[in-house]
Amino acid sequence: MIYEYQKDEYTISTDKTKLQFDVIHGFLSTSYWSPNIPMEIVKRAAEHSITFGIYKSENQVGYARIISDYATFAYLADVFVLESERGKGISKWLMECITQQPDLQGLRRWMLATRDAHGLYAQFGFTPLDNPDIMMQIARPNIYNEK
Repeated sequence: MIYEYQKDEYTISTDKTKLQFDVIHGFLSTSYWSPNIPMEIVKRAAEHSITFGIYKSENQVGYARIISDYATFAYLADVFVLESERGKGISKWLMECITQQPDLQGLRRWMLATRDAHGLYAQFGFTPLDNPDIMMQIARPNIYNEK
């Protein structure tokens, strides 16, 4: 099901046909969490996620995606608002739309990784890990440079 939310001149939509991959890839390929990510990886990640595009008129100005089983778990990833649109409350509105999205209610755990937006996510119930010693990972932060 496709959801759309309207606020002032902005629209948030889960319609994947509206995604502007040149904008998404342009941002993600220069971000600290996915430098040099190939376009095909960005598209594949979107294909297998719940995507939230933020649009001003017809132009994409932000993005987020959720990886979820729709029953117990969700991982929030690739959240951004373009610099020109920051400071307008759009990130907070995006998080309101995501956390209230009908398909994502009643989940046992939400997770995300952030270097610099703890304050935003704390407003929506995110906290540091209770027991980080029970969490494990395989991390390859330079995977897109290993060619």
